[in-house]
Amino acid sequence: MKKLSLQTNQRTHFVDVTTMVAEAVTEMQIDNGIVTVFVPHTTAAVTINEGSDPDVVRDMTASLNRVIPWEDGYHHGEGNAAAHIKASLFGSSVSLIVVDGKLQLGTWQVIWFCDFDGPRRRTLWVQALT
Repeated sequence: MKKLSLQTNQRTHFVDVTTMVAEAVTEMQIDNGIVTVFVPHTTAAVTINEGSDPDVVRDMTASLNRVIPWEDGYHHGEGNAAAHIKASLFGSSVSLIVVDGKLQLGTWQVIWFCDFDGPRRRTLWVQALT
């Protein structure tokens, strides 16, 4: 397993981690198999979506904030209930196919680390099943 570290700089911050994950695959010498990318945080998530048009992330963020506003009478004492809800909706892991040492992603797809309670120092785990 490879543990990757990253810093977010906004409350809601989508970070393209595709290159980081691809480098981890290379370092772990994975030729063919499945890679799981896992987020060990309750207020962050990981997803695969379009990476070429920044409006996609802007639209996702705006929609999430409309549906799950930061303040909405939540009971959670830490004041970050919205971040927990958003992270649960997106999920804590994705699985990717690796062929000949390369992540198999669609033309426009990237791996997004999604922080909903930043800014923070965060961790991302990459584990291979070969």
